[in-house]
Amino acid sequence: MSRIPLMPKATAVWLVENTGLTFRQVADFCHLHELEVKGIADGDVAAGIKGLDPVTGGQLTREEIAKGEKDPEYRLKILESKVNIQVQKATSGPRYTPVSRRGDRPDAIAWLLRYHPELPDSAIMKLVGTTKSTITSVRERSHWNAANIKPVDPVSLGICSQLDLDFAVQKAARKAGKPANESTPVRTLIPASEVEGTAAHAAAHADDEQPTFAPSVREEERSYDADSVFAKLKPLARKQVEEE
Repeated sequence: MSRIPLMPKATAVWLVENTGLTFRQVADFCHLHELEVKGIADGDVAAGIKGLDPVTGGQLTREEIAKGEKDPEYRLKILESKVNIQVQKATSGPRYTPVSRRGDRPDAIAWLLRYHPELPDSAIMKLVGTTKSTITSVRERSHWNAANIKPVDPVSLGICSQLDLDFAVQKAARKAGKPANESTPVRTLIPASEVEGTAAHAAAHADDEQPTFAPSVREEERSYDADSVFAKLKPLARKQVEEE
């Protein structure tokens, strides 16, 4: 795919006004639709846009335009620049921190120093977006606001993501020669049967919650003898005879 010319619509305006190229040729060169180029010629599109000369801009030659005017099927080729411009890659500097969150950075640094002492200063700088001097001042309690600094999780503050924090901790643990699970405990979901208030917990502990009743005296097996039974029946028989 050829390179797109600088300011395609302005270039198309100039080509329509100053050359005999077809709408299709101009559209292909400027990466526009043919109907859009026709609208430029009719004055319906790109009204008020000043044409840009691609010849003086070093994007097209007079000879290339002449070839296109002689052959309607010819496709114009953009002039490649002979100067190789090096694209500067972004360096991996400190993470950008929003202005509204910059006041929370000392709290995040204090949290990382307390709960993840294995993290080097360079990792804290990338996570929080701070400087080494600030980390040193928080560690040595020489920060100007040291009295008000409280350790707060940087993830809850929105300074970094949990994924970035876990990755930095695991990387520091590998460098220290310790397994990652010792420095960062694996978080797992609690089974529903162990969570109070859930149906699974109630079903699992249904048998334990049923009351147990001790056998009453009536349900216990007793040993009876004949003398005690007749001794209780004699008063009843005497009372019945008196009533008759």
